[in-house]
Amino acid sequence: MRLSNYQTIFASLLTLAILCCGNYSVAANQLGEVDTHEYQLSNGLRLIVREDHRAPTVAHMVWYRVGSMDETNGRTGVAHVLEHMMFKGTEKVKAGEFSRLVAALGGRENAFTSLDYTAYFQQVEKSKLSEVMRLEADRMANLNFDDAEFSKEINVVMEERRLRTEDNPSSLLNEALMANAYMSSPYRHPVIGWMNDLENMQPVDARNWYSSWYAPNNATVVISGDVDPEQVRQMVEKYYGPVSFRELPVRKPQLEPVQLGIKRAEVKAPADSAQIVMAWKVPHLNPAHLDDYEPYALEVLSAVLDGYENARLNREIVKKQRLANEINVGYDMTSRGPQLFQISAVLAKGKSQAQLEFGIRNAIQNLVKDGILESELKRIKVRLLSEQIYKRDSVFGQAMEIGSTEMAGISWRSIDKMLEEIQQVTPEQVCAVAKKYLIDNGLTIVVLDPQARKKTK
Repeated sequence: MRLSNYQTIFASLLTLAILCCGNYSVAANQLGEVDTHEYQLSNGLRLIVREDHRAPTVAHMVWYRVGSMDETNGRTGVAHVLEHMMFKGTEKVKAGEFSRLVAALGGRENAFTSLDYTAYFQQVEKSKLSEVMRLEADRMANLNFDDAEFSKEINVVMEERRLRTEDNPSSLLNEALMANAYMSSPYRHPVIGWMNDLENMQPVDARNWYSSWYAPNNATVVISGDVDPEQVRQMVEKYYGPVSFRELPVRKPQLEPVQLGIKRAEVKAPADSAQIVMAWKVPHLNPAHLDDYEPYALEVLSAVLDGYENARLNREIVKKQRLANEINVGYDMTSRGPQLFQISAVLAKGKSQAQLEFGIRNAIQNLVKDGILESELKRIKVRLLSEQIYKRDSVFGQAMEIGSTEMAGISWRSIDKMLEEIQQVTPEQVCAVAKKYLIDNGLTIVVLDPQARKKTK
């Protein structure tokens, strides 16, 4: 994504501040000391309010700490299905009215489901906050959809799966990766669910999911924008306070067994080019051990390999050796469950999977052997820090940052500490995690074998 002139100038100043004085905390403090406030209601609901008075808007988000990882076999996809059903009405708001009412307020709204959580949001002019809060609190307590609405919506979800997964070779590749990489962890199931489970899902499954998990003591309300924290607290007490506390189901650990060797799988699907994804089991950030350097070093490693235009893998694999048309690295250190360090690539014409795999392995080995220059690492850290700062340019981005961190079990108060820890990572630590974790015993490789597309008449 191209940076605006403002962002380019800002990044340059930030780069100068860090490279010249080498002091992250100085730069971070200058980025804006925002006021953030946390409250807890008697029914267990947590409220986090971040003040940002730059514009008269507000983002209102409700995060439920339940996602597809909490599903059981035979009912995969139910978390996402319920997300759809949350728009299907209460006694006060009829099916389809929720979105229309928010639009009438001049706002925007949506929802999303992940492996770890389900979230709902509205962004409105600040004087409209109480009205969207009333709507959201109502469906937290009083969701009431009929079987006919469920039948229509489950068909919508199945069509969504066909379009986004079954007709998308990259999605099929990722689905096969997760299913093969994990043996025990529920991360092996797709968020949208397996088609057979969707075909056999009943309205009672969605209702049971709602009654089990959609409780104030399993929710965090995050509000950011041009607001007064005490007024927001009173508003939340008024609308969410009457919602009753409920006992939540017991969560099982479902720890992933240690992988004992390389796993390989192949997906055959209509596609223009062959693809490959290599994924290694790696640790994520443990809320009880926020000073453990390994997750931060893995985050920096991903940027060393693919954090900018001329990063290691793009330079070596795409530009020099021309083994791939594109290559990407993915790692997220904040999550509830186990994590993968992924390298995915689209093969260049005339190149083989073996050649590409060898090239990627060789690039990693060279990094471990030759190390990383301190100057290279400083520039990468500036980019990582800048990316985090840009998220805070919007009230919605701030709410997203707080909510997603909280859902991983990490307090919003630790966000700046995490950024500071990234700035302390050394070249030796980056090489150490690459050497320790990017090995065959924790590796899963899935290849997309492209098939000819059916000709349309």
